[in-house]
Amino acid sequence: MTKSPTLIGRYTVARELGSGGMGEVYLAYSPAGSPVAVKVIRGDKLDPVTRARFEKEALIARTVVGTNRVARFLEADPYADRPWLAMEYVAGRTLLACVDSDGTLPLPLVASLGALLAEGLDAVHRAELLHRDLTPKNVIMGSEGPIIIDFGLSAFADAAQESLSHSGMIIGTVRCMPPEQASGHPHVTPAADVYALGTVLLYAAARHYPYDGSRWEAIVAQISNVGIAPDLSGVPSALVPLLKSMLAYAPEDRPTLDHVADACAGIMAASGMAPADARLALIARSTTGQASGPSVEPLSPAVEKVIAEQAALFETPASPLDAPPGAGEAAEAGEDEDQQGSPTEPPASAHKEPAPPSRPRRPPASERVAGELRAAYAAGAEL
Repeated sequence: MTKSPTLIGRYTVARELGSGGMGEVYLAYSPAGSPVAVKVIRGDKLDPVTRARFEKEALIARTVVGTNRVARFLEADPYADRPWLAMEYVAGRTLLACVDSDGTLPLPLVASLGALLAEGLDAVHRAELLHRDLTPKNVIMGSEGPIIIDFGLSAFADAAQESLSHSGMIIGTVRCMPPEQASGHPHVTPAADVYALGTVLLYAAARHYPYDGSRWEAIVAQISNVGIAPDLSGVPSALVPLLKSMLAYAPEDRPTLDHVADACAGIMAASGMAPADARLALIARSTTGQASGPSVEPLSPAVEKVIAEQAALFETPASPLDAPPGAGEAAEAGEDEDQQGSPTEPPASAHKEPAPPSRPRRPPASERVAGELRAAYAAGAEL
């Protein structure tokens, strides 16, 4: 068993939250003691192009606004030996765990779930990003309602077909992929996330996926066959038309997220529930038996000691994404020296003027910068 790291960037690791085909997720703390979720990416399938895509998408991810349905992106280091990203920590169970433990959701609560997640995905799409890996396992049912996690990892979600065979990736990912993505199409559209949302709502309503099989190859074969309709058994009749359209084979035949939200609102209204009431009922259903506060266990003295030490080192926190373009490798080398504990003596002039920061800084990504990155990302066919 691989030992959990003590530090990831400036974050002190408390414990592992989970692992899968793409890497491990840890509960960690900032130098000030704020809990965060840090995902460390598998290093065996990475190349310079993937790292560059990750950097661009991570910078844009920090500009997403207008929703509280997506776990907030904090920072990332695309050029570490194993790239990582830090996200807002959301306490709660996954939708997968809730359904498997408590059973399927009543119709109006499925509709509430759909409307809320559509709202979150819409904000992601307006930033010209996609999630590409929305599954019941990537939705946390928290105290404020469903929250989408693992946003910001889409640079890694277009992995080659052979990478799908990694243990832990085929169950939660391939079964939620649209035909174009499962077939290995390198460029997908927002309609791919609409399809994935349809699989999430199907699981919430009937506790199964549109296609299934004992091996990922068999599942992909079914998804890619236009003649095999998705399995909608057990779905309430009022929800069937919406799911059929969301799971349409051709991307152009799927509804927009606005249409999905409107359809879900209509289902709630027909059930006699206002959207706000349905959200509260969804929260009550998914958080029953959980503590009302954040489910972050007390820190051990060892973790508290490391946090205190890191707080002294990071009085002015800097994200690896704030380094100048092309500085990733140099910054990584500098981090290795710091971790080995090799102090360097400052020049004499440092006593007269403040020493320059160890890593060059640039302002956080602004709307202008984000626009330039989107243009570059769209123009680069090799990306």
